Amino acid sequence: MSVLINFKICDNARECMGIEACPTKALYWNKEKKTIAFDENKCNKCGLCEKSCEISAIRVAKDDDEYEKIKKEIENDSREVSDLFVDRYGATPIHTAFQLNSSDFDVTVLESTKLVALEVYQDDSIECLLRSIPIGHLFQGRDVKFRKMKVEDEFLKKYSIENLPTLLFFRDGAMLGKIEGFYSFYQKDVLDKKIESLGVFAIK
Repeated sequence: MSVLINFKICDNARECMGIEACPTKALYWNKEKKTIAFDENKCNKCGLCEKSCEISAIRVAKDDDEYEKIKKEIENDSREVSDLFVDRYGATPIHTAFQLNSSDFDVTVLESTKLVALEVYQDDSIECLLRSIPIGHLFQGRDVKFRKMKVEDEFLKKYSIENLPTLLFFRDGAMLGKIEGFYSFYQKDVLDKKIESLGVFAIK
C-alpha cells in the first residue's frame, strides 16, 4: 500500500490536512525540500490521509496494480490549481454568467427553444471545486446552454428530485431528463454516459 500525491492540484502547503490526520507521521512536511513527503516505513495503511484531503490530491493504493493505475491517472491529469477559477458541476458557482436566479427560471429555461442543462443545488450539496467536473469538459462540443440555480424544497418536489446536485435538461418548456447526485472528476466518464443515455442531444 503506497501513498501518491497529485501535486498538479495540491497547493503543497505545510498545513496539509493529510499530514494532520496521519497518526504515524508517515505523511510529513520536509523542511529542507519544502514539500509534503511520505515515509512508506511509517505507514500503517489506515487511509486517513486520503479521506482528509478535500480535493482528492492524496491517493492511497492497496496493491501494485492500483498504484500503477493511480500513477497513470495523475500523469494524465490535465488539471492545475488555477482550475479553482473554473465553473464546475456540483461546486460553488464562480462566474455570475452561469448563476440563474429562480425568478428568471421561466424566461431563461422554460421559454428557451435551445436545449438547457440546469444544475440545481442547495448550500449543503456543494462539493470542493477541484473534486468536481469542469463544465467545459462536461459539455465540450455539445450544443447546450448551461445554468446553475439554488433551489428551495418546493422546486425539488415539483420535479421529484431526491439527491442534489441534479442536472435537469429542458427544451420548449418540457423537462427531457435528469441525473441526480454528485460525480467527481474521476467519474466524468460515468456521468458522460448517463447524459448520452438520456438522448437529449438527439431530441429536436
